[in-house]
Amino acid sequence: MPIRLFIHIREKLSLTIWDNRSIITKLFSALSLLISTIALLSIILYYGFPVSDKTMFWSRVIIKASFSFYVIKYFVFLFLNFKIRAYIRKNWFEGIVVLFLIANFIMIYFFDYHLVNSVSNLLSLPHLTSYSLIFIQFYFFIFMLIEISKASKALSSFNLGPSALMLLSFVFLILTGSFLLMMPEMTTSGISYVDALFTSTSACCVTGLTAVDTATCFTLKGKVIVMMLIQFGGINIISFATFFATFSRGASGLKNQSIIKDILSADKLSSTRTLLQEIIFFSIGIELIGTICIYTYWSYTGAFDSRAETFFYSLFHSVSAFNNAGFGLWTNNIYDSAVRHSYFIQTVIMFLIFFGGLGFMAMQDLFDPRRIIERRRIKWKKLQLTTRVALYTSIVLIVVGAAFFFILEQNKSIAGEDRVSQIFASFFQSVSSRTAGFNSVDMSLVGQPMLIIFIVLMFIGASPGSTGGGIKTTTFYVLFKSAMATLTGKKNIEIRKSSISFSLVDQAYTIVLFSISLIFTSTFMLTITEDDIDFIKLLFEEVSAFGTVGLSTGITFGLTDAGKLILILTMYIGRVGTLTLGLALAKKALSNKYKYSHGSILIG
Repeated sequence: MPIRLFIHIREKLSLTIWDNRSIITKLFSALSLLISTIALLSIILYYGFPVSDKTMFWSRVIIKASFSFYVIKYFVFLFLNFKIRAYIRKNWFEGIVVLFLIANFIMIYFFDYHLVNSVSNLLSLPHLTSYSLIFIQFYFFIFMLIEISKASKALSSFNLGPSALMLLSFVFLILTGSFLLMMPEMTTSGISYVDALFTSTSACCVTGLTAVDTATCFTLKGKVIVMMLIQFGGINIISFATFFATFSRGASGLKNQSIIKDILSADKLSSTRTLLQEIIFFSIGIELIGTICIYTYWSYTGAFDSRAETFFYSLFHSVSAFNNAGFGLWTNNIYDSAVRHSYFIQTVIMFLIFFGGLGFMAMQDLFDPRRIIERRRIKWKKLQLTTRVALYTSIVLIVVGAAFFFILEQNKSIAGEDRVSQIFASFFQSVSSRTAGFNSVDMSLVGQPMLIIFIVLMFIGASPGSTGGGIKTTTFYVLFKSAMATLTGKKNIEIRKSSISFSLVDQAYTIVLFSISLIFTSTFMLTITEDDIDFIKLLFEEVSAFGTVGLSTGITFGLTDAGKLILILTMYIGRVGTLTLGLALAKKALSNKYKYSHGSILIG
């Protein structure tokens, strides 16, 4: 009887307010965004500024009030939904959190029983209360991303294209990171805004150039912020927002899917949601494997004083390597005596860099079990053309770069090292110089001939759809084949029994011309602002910034603010500029209905 009465009352009320259902939904959505923002700001203030009893009190008040709101919201939407079971299944995680909160509230206020403290004592985990607070704060951080992804649908009214959304997302991420790094608890002795902006841009654009010493300038909190900026910048904040929206409500919006389709070169729009989920899980999976390998080795060698420190260093360098960021937690990067001769660590980092720079589509093509089985079952089924070009070109560039380094640096940066160390250093620098920016040698000792080779490798960069920069390996290969076709008098450009359209060649030439123009202009400006530094070093720094590599001859710390701003702009354009240009070129243009007569012009 009570159940029937409840259902009857619920149906009556639901029918009564059915006309106002959209208003209630919009109201709660707006309140969710507002309360999530307030809760997130309280978390930022909690970690960014010195903690006092007053800040802890208000932080807990805000968190409790926020959870109370979400409990009310859950039951309101449950009450308004006619399909209760379907709603519960769809929002199962929120339901578990709500039940836990209600149970915890009842135990504390009616029985004076603290569940978390009891579990902490039972499991002999004295820090469980602190960990639970961190989990709650992390939950709010994730929830905030979900709310932002929902609110991003309002951008459709501005008719912003994928390129504009891409640019704005990185600007937002960079500025947010710079303000976070300016907070007192993030640095050991303060930092200027230009340096904070430089570090945030370098992390978001996964470059690795540093205007301050990451190891000594930032506290543990600051290093965590840098790591998070690297992770978000590696895949793009829009992709993350869309990912969370996909999991929370099952739909991410046509425009966001279109952006991801263009970025990742998905075959069709309907596959973007599944593709994005695979990319996120694949990326996190590789980073976790890298973290486990590094952690296991360092735990065995006892490189650090505590397990927590060992884990953080392992996680940071795994994330930095896979995202091709090049940030290290030692003053001398991988050249530090703690890891200079750790060949296992260098090998793990090289593999992480290689896979991160190979591209998500190529990795999916290589490692997707379904595709592997299909290739074994169907003999004519091979790797996609983009995968083959990216894979073979990357391997050739690595081998050629390592050979040049081994020959040219015998009496310079690797002089006095044994043969094994020289070989490892050669391959490590060849792998790292294309995309990542880690250095296992003293870059100030590298000679000019090798610096020129590095400039070429950095300019070519990584492969499409990857975390790396540069003009991309496929662009370089297409131009190379185009030049060879011209020299041999071929009318068609052929790559592995496939004909390449001339429109694709035109796009490649446009990207290269755009890139060279940017590098030339920025280097020219650097020669004005940094007139006391050698030209080759300025050019090296500029190409490193454009290719989002991060290698430096050691001049970054001494640059003027104007020089740093030039590199900031270069890193930003290098990360999103060529990609944005590629998106613009990828759009289908309406063909003209007329054509002029052929003209002739002398070339060469």
